[in-house]
Amino acid sequence: MFRKLTDIIYVAPQIGVADVSEAAALGVTLIINNRPEDESADQTPGADVEAAANAAGLAYVAIPVTHAGFAEWQVTAMADALEKAEGKVLAYCRSGTRSTLLWALARASRGDHPAVLSEQAADAGYDLSPVTAMMDMVRGRAS
Repeated sequence: MFRKLTDIIYVAPQIGVADVSEAAALGVTLIINNRPEDESADQTPGADVEAAANAAGLAYVAIPVTHAGFAEWQVTAMADALEKAEGKVLAYCRSGTRSTLLWALARASRGDHPAVLSEQAADAGYDLSPVTAMMDMVRGRAS
């Protein structure tokens, strides 16, 4: 269920309360919820995942992303969360795609090369082509 982007970053489709212990067993110390609340009737509420994370000793942050796209505050919040994490990170959304795209934008904004990010995402089964131009733009700001 969890897909490995790097040695410390995992992404996943919607997780449930039971998945938190699996994440903790992998060494995850931070869970990032990139899914807006009430996006679909079958999703586990973020508050439930947050409570399970806190009970397991994991940090939790919500950076919701709708299908409308990415805002600068989301990219900055994701980059900051990744940099402050003191261990492995699990980010999730409906399919893992928005989490992967936001991760790539966040890393590009801190100077990572888009080609390297694209390769890491492809190895995990994700395509960054929808944000290639944005990665180049935010990386240009980081230079």
